[in-house]
Amino acid sequence: MAGLAESLFIHKKIKTTEAKAKEMRHYVEPMITRAKRSLALKGDAAVVAAARVHARREVGKFIKVEAALKALFNDIAPKVENRPGGYTRVVKLGYRHGDNAEMAMIELVDWNQAETAAAPATRMAAPRPTRNKANTAEAKLAKTEEPAAEEAPAPKKPRAPRKKKTDTE
Repeated sequence: MAGLAESLFIHKKIKTTEAKAKEMRHYVEPMITRAKRSLALKGDAAVVAAARVHARREVGKFIKVEAALKALFNDIAPKVENRPGGYTRVVKLGYRHGDNAEMAMIELVDWNQAETAAAPATRMAAPRPTRNKANTAEAKLAKTEEPAAEEAPAPKKPRAPRKKKTDTE
């Protein structure tokens, strides 16, 4: 679960099995709550700083990757500061091809909408190359061009009719 949580904090959404995604909510949401509450502390600067360090160390017991901790405390916690809970969403994706496991995507709720609005429009992916030479662009272009007069195809010879089978044969 720690590895999945690290990936979730860094990438903001991950694809995994549905059972892991549902279980991970119970693992991740308390960490986000702890990070969020450490930001809301008011009072003496030394006490607040000590409480924030303590919260970071408590979450750091489970999350070992420094980039994931930075993302949680610097990016995610301020964004969900006014949210009362429910920081993650599980979206079912269907079944995996190999073993028919139920797949799901778990994502941070508030992150997806802002990222989608700020992201520029992407180009469509290039078409996949084909192995069949008849379907390539060059072959299609050659088919559409008219053959030159000197390269006119030879006329086909008519086929001889087949013999019909008789019952005696």
